[in-house]
Amino acid sequence: MAGALLALLALLWGSQVLIAFDYFSPWKGQQQMYKLDIGWPKIPEYFTGQTFCVAVDSLHGLVYVGQRGDNVPKVLVFSEEGYFLYSWNNTVEMPHGIFVLNTATDSSVWITDVGTGKYGHTVKQYSPSGKLMQILGTPDYKEIWLTGTNGTGIGQFKIPHSVTVDHFGRVWVADRDNKRIQVFDKVTGEWLGSWSSCFSEDGPHSVRFTGNYKYLIVAQLNINRLAVLAAPPVGSIGDCVMVNTVQLADETKPHLVDVDMKSGAVYVAEIGAQQVQKYVPLS
Repeated sequence: MAGALLALLALLWGSQVLIAFDYFSPWKGQQQMYKLDIGWPKIPEYFTGQTFCVAVDSLHGLVYVGQRGDNVPKVLVFSEEGYFLYSWNNTVEMPHGIFVLNTATDSSVWITDVGTGKYGHTVKQYSPSGKLMQILGTPDYKEIWLTGTNGTGIGQFKIPHSVTVDHFGRVWVADRDNKRIQVFDKVTGEWLGSWSSCFSEDGPHSVRFTGNYKYLIVAQLNINRLAVLAAPPVGSIGDCVMVNTVQLADETKPHLVDVDMKSGAVYVAEIGAQQVQKYVPLS
């Protein structure tokens, strides 16, 4: 599954903001970079399962949420304002990750499914309405490069849990159990460097760039934290610099995040709290 994901990619601050969450002020001793949008979604009761993943379609203003559980809709679709629009369920068993791809002609939703049934342990492409378009592994995609075996060495992984690409063509992989982020060239697969010093307390579960590519947002599930890291310039990976953190409530367990590349809003899928929260940038 890890190799398949990498191959696919080679494809006004007010006190009221945290009234309901007073027990975990995320801004102690820090300059505020984000505020919690307590009005998103409009009706949280639509979350009826464990919310494992979230993906933003910035072009169309849509937010997709993947959740697990018995007799629950597996994919929920909201507007960026927080209104529930619709859900779909067909051929989705246990969503683990989700990503929206927009092209010049259409949009599609990609889901990694770790279920054990007919549609499990695959990467699948859906239309925005939930129609299954293809299962990864058909001749539609050519594998450009593939890297990684289990281990701690360069280019090896212990649960590569999330992956993203920057505007310089570098692939950033959250190597979760090795407590590091590894970086590769998008075209050749060449190893470019790794970050580890920011993850002594907990490994990275999710990594996404902000809309301006100045920062990376990293979710650390076991310590219930979002870390904001400075993005390096082209040609230099160096080591990570943590510029901000958002401390979430105990047992929130942020699993995966996504960023609206237009508004800069950060959406956090929290499997412990069984909800998705939206944070908006203050500048």
